Amino acid sequence: MKPAYVKALFAGTIFTSAFLLFLVQPLIAKQILPWFGGSAAVWSVCMVFFQVVLLAGYAYSDWITRRLSVRAQTRLHVALLLASLAFLPIVTSARWKPTGAEDPTWWILGLLMGTIGLPYFLLSTTGPLVQSWVARTPWGAQVYRYFSLSNLASLVSLLSYPVLIEPRSTVLQQSYGWSWGYGLFAVLCSATTLYVSRRWAASTVVPASKVDRATVVPAAPPRTADYLLWLALPALASWLLLAVTNHITQNVASIPFLWVLPLSVYLLTFVLTFESDRWYRRGVVLPAAAVMLVLCAFGLQDNIGSNVKTGLPIYVAGLFVLCMFLHGEMARLRPGARYLTRFYLMLSLGGAAGGVTVGLVAPHVLPAYYELGIGLVLVALAGVALLRTRRILVFSTLALAACCAWFLVLQVRHDVTGARRMVRNFYGTVITFDSHRADPADDVRQMYHGSVKHGEQYLAPARRREPTAYYGPDSGIGRAIAAAPLRPRRVGVIGLGAGTLAAYGRAGDVYRFYEIDPQVYKLADTEFSFLADSAARIERVTGDGRLALERDSPQAFDVLAVDAFSGGAVPVHLLTAEAIDVYLRHMQPGGVIVFNVTNRYIALAPVIQKIADSKGLHGALVHDEAESTPFRATDYVLVARDPQALMRHPIRGATSAPEPIASLEPWTDDFNNLFSVLK
Repeated sequence: MKPAYVKALFAGTIFTSAFLLFLVQPLIAKQILPWFGGSAAVWSVCMVFFQVVLLAGYAYSDWITRRLSVRAQTRLHVALLLASLAFLPIVTSARWKPTGAEDPTWWILGLLMGTIGLPYFLLSTTGPLVQSWVARTPWGAQVYRYFSLSNLASLVSLLSYPVLIEPRSTVLQQSYGWSWGYGLFAVLCSATTLYVSRRWAASTVVPASKVDRATVVPAAPPRTADYLLWLALPALASWLLLAVTNHITQNVASIPFLWVLPLSVYLLTFVLTFESDRWYRRGVVLPAAAVMLVLCAFGLQDNIGSNVKTGLPIYVAGLFVLCMFLHGEMARLRPGARYLTRFYLMLSLGGAAGGVTVGLVAPHVLPAYYELGIGLVLVALAGVALLRTRRILVFSTLALAACCAWFLVLQVRHDVTGARRMVRNFYGTVITFDSHRADPADDVRQMYHGSVKHGEQYLAPARRREPTAYYGPDSGIGRAIAAAPLRPRRVGVIGLGAGTLAAYGRAGDVYRFYEIDPQVYKLADTEFSFLADSAARIERVTGDGRLALERDSPQAFDVLAVDAFSGGAVPVHLLTAEAIDVYLRHMQPGGVIVFNVTNRYIALAPVIQKIADSKGLHGALVHDEAESTPFRATDYVLVARDPQALMRHPIRGATSAPEPIASLEPWTDDFNNLFSVLK
């Protein structure tokens, strides 16, 4: 085979594997998000799984290239490729749906292993394995460019999904398309493996070609310090990736997809630093990294770090500069071809260690999102290790680490001061605190989930039963409850918050709350009294609201409030055509489904109206500016079978039609796209 064809075969195999490797991540995450409340933590757990399996793939590549003959490598690898085809198509089975009692972290990890475990493992082996073969060819001096090509393919894949693939195809089509792509990869990888087997059949490792040694990185044995840095630098980069993603999605802007931006920046730094040495210049990157360390650390305890106009650019730019530093230093330490698979193994081990620490350990150890501040301190200390031969820079970097640590202390002090309760689990951090105002009668206790308020209650005993915040009498939900028949009402609520809606409960009424986060129930009971004070009978269901309603017998609700769209990880599965079918099964003939679509970043009212129109239902928007009142401005969409349900007092006269979005199609479980409704 001509060298040009061999190069194309190797490059095509690496590019295809990397493209599929990162395409499957958002694809599979979208499939399972509806089962776990749409929580942003699903993506973090998925990232941990991908990093750990990537580590296993790199370990496999390192082992077989050192221990097996090429012929044995071929037999084993082709056999695994054939076995992995049994996992296709990659469509998650309904048997993996949670009941609400499981630990979501371990359930997601088991689900991913059972759905895409072996195919993802084999995709992860391709880069280091094929590059180890490339390193012994006449163009082996370019081996690290193949690593850059791999990361470029990953970046293209990641950006293609939300922009090109998701808006134009259903989830099922995406799954089958990916599966066909994996079949193509299996053919390319098998062809590459068989070519190598025929070319170097008798060798334990592929023999070195006659290449210009002057162009190859010297193959000096790595020192212990090298191994430690190979581990620490990618660990810190992975740590920063997940920590920055957590910070900007929880504390800066409640916008979906923000995980795409940090991950794209992270991959771009890999592409640049390993494509050529010209991209990483210490004289430029080190001063920039120092500035961004201080700015990012300062922003953790100042408003510039939580304001979307300043916080988003600060932390995205900070991630880029700091990952350029970490990955650039890693590229400077890359070894000769003999140690290539060991280098990749340590790189993936570090990435997995950083991901596990932030994605799995931090939620159980840290009471709030402090991992970013800790990561910034560790990056500064890594600079001390890298610059240890230059005393002036060492002292400067130690001072930088101390500065970052001080801002972390201030962040913790800011959170703790005035906080009554601060708890964290898989679904995020919830904080309660008392807010004192000019008139003591207006003092309130508030609940926040990241940057989103989930409810408040007056502290004055005489006002404790008053509805507050988004739930005023002129809001959509206030009007819908008031318009319900006078008989004892049955009201369903998806999303508990502080339990404010229970304030509308009357003797004989039943209010049935669906809440996925157990810690919210505990805080609603211990920090607030809406549930305890309500005259209505309170029923509780723990778990995702839609999944719980699918299991419930018909509830005959007069009003069903779906109140879960103000946060960052919008649970799309609660506002699809199939979801509304589930809700309708539980409604009285004249019942009203009420969607709280108050959101600064996403226009959800047209989505709900479009689905209602497609089903012959009647919908209307209730916008309440709440001027000259203590309540918040709100938007609610009301949906009913009977048009007369929306003509009752006090709904009548307060409604309008949502502003339509051109070319918007009714959302289904199989086809929906939040990008199309960004404000």
